[in-house]
Amino acid sequence: MQPSAQKPLAFLEARILGVLVEKERTTPDIYPLTLNSLASGCNQKSARDPVINVKDSEVQAALDELRSRVLVLETYGASGRVLRYAQNFGRVYGLPPASVALLAILTLRGPQTASELRANAERLYQFDDTSSVEAYLDELASRASDPLVTRLPRQSGAREHRWAHLLCGAASLPIGKGLPADGPASAPSDLEVRVARLESEVAELRAAVLELARKG
Repeated sequence: MQPSAQKPLAFLEARILGVLVEKERTTPDIYPLTLNSLASGCNQKSARDPVINVKDSEVQAALDELRSRVLVLETYGASGRVLRYAQNFGRVYGLPPASVALLAILTLRGPQTASELRANAERLYQFDDTSSVEAYLDELASRASDPLVTRLPRQSGAREHRWAHLLCGAASLPIGKGLPADGPASAPSDLEVRVARLESEVAELRAAVLELARKG
């Protein structure tokens, strides 16, 4: 049986869930995350669209709301001294890991094509091909109680439709966000994928170093 429909999330709440899903897979040594690490992940400049700058107090307020809905769980980790946060997103929404990965990337990077999602989600989940990504997206879009993604109208000259998440409700869709002036959207090149991956890894390493320094 499918879980009942969930109340729409605020933008920051969705971003926090995306960060927690991402860091659980990419930096397991420092997961669950402290408030400071979580704020850094939300404000990260690489692999984020839009880039934001939120305060710890804003992140804490959003965490309190997510905790009230059991979407985030508190833990003190192995040290037992510093409060940390873990995501419970997939369990609450009744989603498999592949769907959780796709939604996380959509909350972190905004609307994307299936090809872009496959490339950007590579470190969170290994999809066999673009068709498998589309199959999971179609499943998320066809949920009877609460569709979680929608396929945006294909813009003039574009080869693929973009997909957007509905975790924050239909009103939050970036319908007016157009294509770059220099041409249609296309799947990222191998170089673009490698650069984005390296930027993300550098940001994650910095966060890990800061976290280890605090522990020491």
